[in-house]
Amino acid sequence: MPMKKVLIITYYFPPAGGPGVQRWLKFVKYLPDFGIQPVVYIPENPTYPIIDEELVNEISDKAIIIKKKIFEPYALASIFSKNKTKKISAGIIPNIRKQTQIEKMLLWVRGNLFIPDARVLWVNPSVKYLEKYIKDNNIETIITTGPPHSLHLIGLKLKRKLDLHWIADFRDPWTTIGYHKALKLSDNSKRKHKILEKKVLNFADTIVVTSKKTKTEFQAITNKPIKVITNGYDIEKNIKQPLDEKFTLAHIGSLLSERNPTILWQSLAELVKEIPGFATHFELKLIGTVSRDVLETIRSYNLGGYLNLVGYVSHNEAVMHQRKSQVLLLIEINSVDTISIIPGKLFEYMVSERPIIAIGPHGSGFAEIIRETNTGVFFDYAEKDELKGVILDYYSKYIEGKLQSNAIGLQQYSRRNLTEKLSKLIK
Repeated sequence: MPMKKVLIITYYFPPAGGPGVQRWLKFVKYLPDFGIQPVVYIPENPTYPIIDEELVNEISDKAIIIKKKIFEPYALASIFSKNKTKKISAGIIPNIRKQTQIEKMLLWVRGNLFIPDARVLWVNPSVKYLEKYIKDNNIETIITTGPPHSLHLIGLKLKRKLDLHWIADFRDPWTTIGYHKALKLSDNSKRKHKILEKKVLNFADTIVVTSKKTKTEFQAITNKPIKVITNGYDIEKNIKQPLDEKFTLAHIGSLLSERNPTILWQSLAELVKEIPGFATHFELKLIGTVSRDVLETIRSYNLGGYLNLVGYVSHNEAVMHQRKSQVLLLIEINSVDTISIIPGKLFEYMVSERPIIAIGPHGSGFAEIIRETNTGVFFDYAEKDELKGVILDYYSKYIEGKLQSNAIGLQQYSRRNLTEKLSKLIK
């Protein structure tokens, strides 16, 4: 029997790198196992802030990839400052007190002239192209995934024109996501975002979110069915690695200006002074983009000598570091706006067999997952003494050669199992 086709509209797809790629790269990989052929619509000439060519090899050979050119304002903005534009495109927004005039201008333009985001100019050309493609190929279900949330506007317009089943997938919230406050939105711009968000949530047939807290937030806006399908891990990536000889605390991913847990730096600085041998063994390994503000704070606690700034690496290499490091750090911004965020790397962390130290706002959704799977310990930003105590406990186990994670119940988060849940939503 021929496979059922589903049209997936996404911006981030290989060769793009970073966390936004993995979710749909893996759904596309496993959908054919459930009798569904993915047709993936992506931009022909995107401005990706991160490139990972290795991920191209993971695209399913059963997937159909279709492309259309996009006008990228970020490419135009790079005339003013290529480096600053690239950072803003990647979500690296400098502390408001340290923003240059160019950065302030770029943020205002991004927030107020391009609503909901800088990919909005791709909407109308995509609708025109996809309307014909959908008719010609008898496609009954489309899926849009955001951010960028402009892609949901493509789904909205196609839904109004055609008899379609539309699934809107939210990898992150829309109007309540933390960086909205940094975009210098006018009151009118804020209203426009709210109106568009409400339209999408009420026109889509099914909403998919990555956390229970986002589901609760959206239930106040729409009566449409909302399904929670978290991010996950890929079994093929679970390759044993020799552990670092040092007592490495590793963070993998971007450390934004506001993702700067002083309780961690304080604890580590005190342990360096107080615990014999700690300074000899300790290494702080940061893999990915690290903001200048975070580095300045770390060095202000005299931890610069223990820093290993690895920088950006491919996803495959990042997975290797996860399995080699003694302890994995998961850090979220201390704000009510990030409570619903469940970082995608959490699930790969959980199968690394390394203990996790997680820091985030009180009530964070990922705290429950860490607790239920016995993969580490979560702390809010007021629990400095408790955090210090756990680091010392992990260090003692490291010295004894007994530091490890004893996870339970992880199978529910495998990419294949999560794709099976998704497949049941496709008409």
